[in-house]
Amino acid sequence: MKSMHILLDTVEKVKGFVNLVAPLEGDMDLGSDRYIVDAKSIMGIFSLDLSKPLKLTIHEKASAERLLPLLQAYIV
Repeated sequence: MKSMHILLDTVEKVKGFVNLVAPLEGDMDLGSDRYIVDAKSIMGIFSLDLSKPLKLTIHEKASAERLLPLLQAYIV
């Protein structure tokens, strides 16, 4: 399991992020305060407070290693 903080403060960033993670296998969660949603769900992401960083948790190590270089634009 790997966790990091990302910022999705625009609609374009949310769409880009979902397009990036949706095709990958494995479970990923995004959390804001005490709310946690599926990181592949655009509707779930829009239900979070996007004005501050979100905690991304990738539950499979192989997915985390492939995804980490692609997420550099979102990591805070």
